[in-house]
Amino acid sequence: MKTKKAFILLNGSEPSNFPNLSNYDIVCAIDGAYNHFEKNNIVPDLVTGDFDSINTIPTTVEVIKTPNQEFTDFEKALQILKHRGFSHVDVYGGSGKEHDHFLGNISTALQWKMGLTISFFDDYGKYLFIEESIVINNVKGKNISLIPFPTANGIVTKGLKFPLQNETLSFGERIGTRNTATEKSVFIAFDSGDLLVYISHN
Repeated sequence: MKTKKAFILLNGSEPSNFPNLSNYDIVCAIDGAYNHFEKNNIVPDLVTGDFDSINTIPTTVEVIKTPNQEFTDFEKALQILKHRGFSHVDVYGGSGKEHDHFLGNISTALQWKMGLTISFFDDYGKYLFIEESIVINNVKGKNISLIPFPTANGIVTKGLKFPLQNETLSFGERIGTRNTATEKSVFIAFDSGDLLVYISHN
């Protein structure tokens, strides 16, 4: 079965460059993020949110208003995508501007970790919650950070300047920031907890 992949633009810092949007099965603008699409003459497939920060609601694409204030616009968009059978979501505009929104987006990604594969991208790097293990390719020389939420146990890495061998990271005590990939491919695995991995673009 083909993996259904979605692109989401949130209303954080506008990305300097977009990926090739034709690689996605659906392109979504969340509320005020549509303003950036409109400014750059990009037509999304879906615009959704409570519309408290959008300048113009489009009439030529699918629009779903989600006024429920019990959830963020990002959470409501993920609910729509999950219901439609999407499994992978790439998120741009998730950081920058108001930091409480950024932290809220990280919290949402953690809540959805078992239901969707969510990767965030900005002008500086990529970050995502991993499951039990991951191999990251083409990263030699890049900064790689491991952030536990709040604890990750039994961490093993290969291909990093400072390897971890069955170790524990805990937020507020010891985290794994600013490591460097010494190999083209890096392996990361852990036994329990939650682990956010950040990979710099350069």
